[in-house]
Amino acid sequence: MNAAILLFDGFDELDAVGPFEVFQNAANAGASLSTTLCTLEPAERVTASHGLRVEVDATLDDVDPDLLLVPGGGWTDPDSPGVRREHERGAIPDAIAAAHERGASVASVCTGAMLLAAAGVLDGRPAATHHDAERDLRETRALVQHARVVDDGDVLTCGGVTAGLDLAVHLVDREFDSDVADKVTREMEYEPSSDVHFGHD
Repeated sequence: MNAAILLFDGFDELDAVGPFEVFQNAANAGASLSTTLCTLEPAERVTASHGLRVEVDATLDDVDPDLLLVPGGGWTDPDSPGVRREHERGAIPDAIAAAHERGASVASVCTGAMLLAAAGVLDGRPAATHHDAERDLRETRALVQHARVVDDGDVLTCGGVTAGLDLAVHLVDREFDSDVADKVTREMEYEPSSDVHFGHD
C-alpha cells in the first residue's frame, strides 16, 4: 500500500508525524507499506504550526497513493498558515477530491476534516474532528460523530492531534493484521483507543 501524507505550512506536527511513525514501524514489522511526505506544489520543506521544518519527498502528482492522509492545524487561527488558509485557497480540497475520484482512500487527522469536507468527500458521511472545529464541521454536510476514530470504508477521520495515532494503528490493523498492529504499538509503547465508529456497517 502506498500512503501519502499531504503537508502544508501550518500543519500540526503530531497530526502528520504520529501517523508517519506508525506507518514506518508497520513497514519495519513486515507490512507492505510505503509512506511519502508530499506537498501540492514543489517545495524542499514546509514549516509546521510549532515551527518544526520538515523535508518533503515529492509532490502529490508524483505519487499514486492508495491512501491520502491530511493533517490538521491552524483552523482556529485565521491569521496563521494552516487548514483555514488552505480551505480558502481551495487547491488542497480539489486535490483531495481528485485523489478520491481516482480510487484512493482518504483520511484526516484533527481539523484536516475541514479540508475533506470542502472536497465533498464527507457529504452525508460520518466524520470526526477536533472538538474546537465540531461546530464548523456540523455546518457542512458531514455527520459529526463523537468518536476517537471514524471508519467509513474509503473515508476515515479522527479527533484532535493524538487521535491520529489511533487512526493510523486502526488502519494498520485493518489493512494488514492485528499481529503487525500489535508489533507497532509494542514498539511505540502506545495503547490505542478502541473508540472506533464504523459508518459502513
